[in-house]
Amino acid sequence: MKKGIYSLFLLLIFISFLSCQKPQEIGDFVILPSPQQLDIQGVSDIQPTEYFSCYLAADTDFPIIQELRYLVPAESQAEAQIILSIDHSIDTPEEGYELNISSNQVVITGKDQAGLLYGVMTWEQLMIDAQDQQVNLPQCYIKDYPLLAYRAIHLDVKHHLEKKQYYFQMMDRLAKYKINAVILELEDKLKYESQPLVGSADAWTGAEWKALSEYAMERNIEISPLVQGLGHASFILKHDEYKHLRDDSESDWAFNPLDPETYKVQFDLYEEALAATPYGKYLHIGGDEVHTTGRGSGKTPLELQLIWLNKVCKYAEEQGRTPIFWDDMPLKFAEVYRPMFDTEISNEEVDQIWAKNESKLLQFIDQFPKNCVYMRWNYQSPDTYGNLKAMEWFTSKGFQVMGATAGQTRWVLMPQNQSNMGNIRSFALSSIDKGLNGLLLTLWDDDSPHFELYSRGILAFAEYSWAGDQRTLAETNEAFMHRFFGYKVEELAFIDALEEPVGKWKNLLVDKGSRNDVVKNSQAVIGLPDPGNKGSWSEKNADRLTTARALLQACDSVDQMIYQAKVNATRNRYTLEVYQQVSELIKYSAQMLLTLEEFDQPSELTDQSEKLKALGSLQTRFDEVRTKFESIYGQTRVLTKPDNYILDQDHHRHSANQTQSFDWQFTAELAILDQISELIEQNQ
Repeated sequence: MKKGIYSLFLLLIFISFLSCQKPQEIGDFVILPSPQQLDIQGVSDIQPTEYFSCYLAADTDFPIIQELRYLVPAESQAEAQIILSIDHSIDTPEEGYELNISSNQVVITGKDQAGLLYGVMTWEQLMIDAQDQQVNLPQCYIKDYPLLAYRAIHLDVKHHLEKKQYYFQMMDRLAKYKINAVILELEDKLKYESQPLVGSADAWTGAEWKALSEYAMERNIEISPLVQGLGHASFILKHDEYKHLRDDSESDWAFNPLDPETYKVQFDLYEEALAATPYGKYLHIGGDEVHTTGRGSGKTPLELQLIWLNKVCKYAEEQGRTPIFWDDMPLKFAEVYRPMFDTEISNEEVDQIWAKNESKLLQFIDQFPKNCVYMRWNYQSPDTYGNLKAMEWFTSKGFQVMGATAGQTRWVLMPQNQSNMGNIRSFALSSIDKGLNGLLLTLWDDDSPHFELYSRGILAFAEYSWAGDQRTLAETNEAFMHRFFGYKVEELAFIDALEEPVGKWKNLLVDKGSRNDVVKNSQAVIGLPDPGNKGSWSEKNADRLTTARALLQACDSVDQMIYQAKVNATRNRYTLEVYQQVSELIKYSAQMLLTLEEFDQPSELTDQSEKLKALGSLQTRFDEVRTKFESIYGQTRVLTKPDNYILDQDHHRHSANQTQSFDWQFTAELAILDQISELIEQNQ
C-alpha cells in the first residue's frame, strides 16, 4: 500500500514538472532579408535569456554590436551556448555565413568578419521573435550570403540635418538588415576649412563626420561622400565670392568647367569630404541635370561635361577612390534618354532611336573616363527596354555600371507608391541578373518627409538587394510589419491608406500651380469666401469640398488602424507617432476648407460674428496641430536652418528649401490663415 502511494506521489511530481515546462512549439520566425537557405528541423531546448555563454574561436574578433553585451566568455566549446568563428573556406561569397542551432547550442561561422556580423544579426532576429512569443529557438540550419555585393542607401542632408544621435542609431538599424554602404550627399553640411564660406553654420566638422564613418565601418557600413560639382552647385555659387565661377552669371546652378579655379574649389571640397569619410571606396561626383554653355567657347554641352568629368575622375583616382557619375546628361545630349522612361514605346522603336543617335556618343567615346562608375538612375520604370539598353551600352563599351533606384523622390509628407517597393524590387532583380556589382537606394530630401517613414522602402531594398526574388511584394510587406513593429501588428494598411490623402493634401488648398509655389506667390492658394456673395465660393470649390470630406473620413479610418498598431507594437512606436502627425495635418487642412464652407453659407447678420469667431479658431487649432507636429518631428530632426543661412535660387522648387524656419511644411495653411486674419480685422 505504501509502495503504491509512493509511486502515485512520484507520478504527481512528474506531472507537475511537465506542466511547468514551456510548450515546445515552433514560433513565427521571420528573417529579413531572407536567407538563401533555411532548414528548420524542430524546436531546440534553448530559451531566449539575458545571458549566453560564448566561445570565441582563435583569430576571431567580436563583431562590435550592442547585442553582444549579453555574451559571457566560455572556456571551451563544449561549455558554450554560442560559438562564434570565422572560416574563409566555407562555401559562400564574401559576407556569407552559416548558422546552425542544435538542441542546445548555436554555432555561427562567418566567411569573414562581415559574415560573422550578419550571422549574429540573423541570430538576434530569431532571439527577438523567441522573446516576443515566449518560445524556444528553432533547431535550424541557415546558409546565407548576398547576391549584390554593394548595397547602399543615399543619405541626403542638403536641406536639413537630423540630431546627431539619430545618425548613429541609423547605422545600427542599417546593419541589422545587412545594408553595407551609405552615399552621403554632404553639400554644405561639412565645415570646410579650406573653403569656409561653403559650410553652413550648423554643419558638422570633419572630425564629427569621421566619427560617424568609424562607427558605421565597425558595423560593416562604408560611407562614401557625394559632393555635387558641375551642376547642383547652388550651395557654393549662391555666395557672392563664388559668382565669378558660374557658367551663367545669373544662375547659381552650374560651374564654368573651363575656369581652372572651378577645380581648385571643387578639389578642396573633395579633399575634406574624403578625409571625413576615410573608409569609403567611392567619390560620388554628381554631374546630373546640368547644361553648360562654356561662356561662348563654342564647345558643345557634352564636350564641356566630358572636360569636367575627366578632370574630377583623374582627381578621384589619385586619391584612391572610384568616381561615381550620374549618367543622364550624356544620354540626353545624344537624344537616347526618353526611351528609358517610356513604358509604351516598343523595343523596335527604342532600337531605331539608338541606331539614329548612337554616333553622338561614339564620337566622344574615347573621352569617357574608364575608371568611372556610370550610375543609371531610374525611379519609376527600371525594367523598360530603354533603361536596360542604356545600361548594356555602357557595359558593352567596357564601362562600369551601377543602378540607382529610389525609396523617396518628390513625395510630400511620406513616400508613396507603396514606398516604391515594386520598382526597388525590379531594379534589384535586374541588377542581379546582369551581374552588376551593386545598387543604390536614393532617398531625396527635396520635399523632406520624416526619415522614419522611409523605413519600409529601406527594408524592401535590403530584402531584394541581398536575397533576390525570394519574397513577393506582399510577403515583403508582411516581413517588414513583423520585423519593424512586432509579430502582433497584423495590419499595416494604414500606410497604404494614407497615400491617397497625402497625394491630395499637397495641392488641396492651392488654386494656381502647386504648394511648392506658395512661398514666392502667396496668391497661389485659394481665396476666401466673399461675405457679400454668399454661396458662390462653395459652388466654385464644390469638388475641393467633396475631397475634403473624403480625406477626413479616410484619415479617421487611418487613425483607428494606427491606434491599434500602437497597442500591439513591441518596437518602433515612434514611427507610428510620425504617421499619426501626417494624418493630423491632412485633417486640419481638410477641416479648414469645411470651416470656410460654413462661413460661406447664407445666414442672418446676427450669425456673422459667430462665423468670424469660427474662422478665428482655425488659427488656434493650427497652433495646436503645428506644436504637436514639431514636437514629434523634433525628437529626431533639426527643424530650422541657421539665422544667417542663405537660401539658393532652387530651380527645382524643393519644399524643404523654401524657408529657413519649418514654415515650409505649412506654407498653404499659413497663407490662408494670413487671409483670414485680414478678413477678421476688416470686419471687426
